[in-house]
Amino acid sequence: MTTLLVVDDESLVTDFLSFLLWREGYVVHTSRTGSEALEAAERIQPALIVSDLMMPVMSGVELAMALQRDEKLAAIPIVLCTAAPGALTEPERRLFVGVLRKPYSPGTLLDIIARHVGPGQHSE
Repeated sequence: MTTLLVVDDESLVTDFLSFLLWREGYVVHTSRTGSEALEAAERIQPALIVSDLMMPVMSGVELAMALQRDEKLAAIPIVLCTAAPGALTEPERRLFVGVLRKPYSPGTLLDIIARHVGPGQHSE
């Protein structure tokens, strides 16, 4: 099964995404901050990360930059979800395989994930 990491400081978001992705057949781990996510990524080696932009301790951009600096983690695709996509510079946008503006369609997120790591085990 494909392992994903969801990073958001809002528990309602991580709960919803965990359920959505689990229902699709993915194994889902969650973190509340970018720094927790960096530790989790080292430990679980997820196939893909879904991250919020604005979080305490380490933002989604800072997380992506830290992952890029680690040769074992640099290839992990990251989807960024944000209410403020205009706050990203072009070099920052290139750190992500997708940038979704909140609120976004769950189907859009699932399509991006499937494009990069394949469909979940329960998808047809």
